[in-house]
Amino acid sequence: MKYIASSLFALLFLFGCGSDDDATQDQPNLPAQTLTDVSYGPDAEQKLDVYLPADRTSDTKVFVLVHGGGWTEGSRTDMGYVVPALQAEFPDYAIVNLDYRLGTDTSPAFPKQIDDIALAIQFIQNAGYQISDDYGFIGVSAGAHLSLLYSYKYDPDHEVKAVCSIVGPTDFTDPAYIGNPVFEYGLTPLIGNVSYDENPELFAEVSPATHVSSEAPVTVMFYGGQDPLIPVSQATRLKSKLDEAGVYNEYYLYPEGGHGDWDLPTMIDFQTKLIAFFEARF
Repeated sequence: MKYIASSLFALLFLFGCGSDDDATQDQPNLPAQTLTDVSYGPDAEQKLDVYLPADRTSDTKVFVLVHGGGWTEGSRTDMGYVVPALQAEFPDYAIVNLDYRLGTDTSPAFPKQIDDIALAIQFIQNAGYQISDDYGFIGVSAGAHLSLLYSYKYDPDHEVKAVCSIVGPTDFTDPAYIGNPVFEYGLTPLIGNVSYDENPELFAEVSPATHVSSEAPVTVMFYGGQDPLIPVSQATRLKSKLDEAGVYNEYYLYPEGGHGDWDLPTMIDFQTKLIAFFEARF
């Protein structure tokens, strides 16, 4: 899956120990701090960057950025453009930008990439950063899929309060995908060399839409009507599940947009809606 975070957020930038709930334990007047290339696990790919605001407390909320790349490529540096944009709009929030182990034909992405997100969250909760356990995920493409799947299925304490999917796949049982040989080949890095007919349960297991419940976090979705990789039905199927569960969600379709390669007016609209969503809901 083609990775598009750099172009997506370049324009956005141009425009624009676990935390303790007892505030008496906070250290006052902490300075802003940037920590890069932090290891959250033993693997060389298990790295993250942390951006901590000044005067943070145990109520400081945290954005988590998850890069795309078809589960098999990309890195957190691809999400670098969004960091200053978020810092400008949300100066009192912390930001975590993470890498995860990439999938290969012999070492599929699932479940290790979900495990990595869980490990990264555990790490930052125990690192003494003086931030809260309230998270807002922003994922692009494959990173959006991982953000949704983690938030809906693998967050038992419901610490993810809001999640944003930017052109992310949501339902691999979609008839628009089933039987498509190009799609099944592209999914190999995620689940291995297995077809839907061979293991439909696995395809459902890695589909975020399958795991929507009334406890799912509020969700915002951005998709392109001309996306060659993500059919519009991926967004509408997820929205239908969220609506049925009574979960607040926003869905925006840009009819002429592709896989994130959107024109300037679309980018400005995207930025405005993204910021408004997190201001109101996170």
